[in-house]
Amino acid sequence: MGKLIDHTLLKPNANKKQIMKLCKEASLHQFASVCVNPTWVQFASQCLQATDVKVCTVIGFPLGANTPETKAFETKNAIENGAVEVDMVINIGALKSGDVELVERDIRAVCAAASGKASVKVIIETSLLTDDEKRQACELAKSAGADFVKTSSGFSGGGAAVEDIELMRRTVGEAMGIKASGGIKTKKDADRMIKAGATRIGTSSGIEIVQE
Repeated sequence: MGKLIDHTLLKPNANKKQIMKLCKEASLHQFASVCVNPTWVQFASQCLQATDVKVCTVIGFPLGANTPETKAFETKNAIENGAVEVDMVINIGALKSGDVELVERDIRAVCAAASGKASVKVIIETSLLTDDEKRQACELAKSAGADFVKTSSGFSGGGAAVEDIELMRRTVGEAMGIKASGGIKTKKDADRMIKAGATRIGTSSGIEIVQE
């Protein structure tokens, strides 16, 4: 289970001591990664340099309303600081407006900036989308060359739902990863997501889950 967990701390008031603790916990439990805000990437990389734990960060977070150019720069900067995974939020407003060209260009900009250096997870923010929009977002992420689709930022209400994971898996097939994130607090929650097709779990309750 630990190898599937992104041990996450994205609170705006997270401090250096808490990030250090997050990294120590991730190393102890052999989590897949720590997921931290961009300002902490370099420090987390230093904390984890002697471990197999990856450093993940967020791009265009949490609203997704930045321009493609801004997200691309943010991605390059995060990679320079040590990130090897980036979780980007799509342009939700563009998708809701039917501007699929902008949504795909946005994702492609991040994928191009990360190419060969970091894997890209695309946060589609399922709680804000209809089922048709969820399918469309997944198809655009796949077309743009992303590695994962991800349910939620955790900042827009709602979280991971089994039905959404199943829909996302049907849409992207077996080639892409799926990250379930938002409201996953117990091993039972995580097991349900994995059974539905998730290959990564984003949670701030990783310790509790593995201790179960």
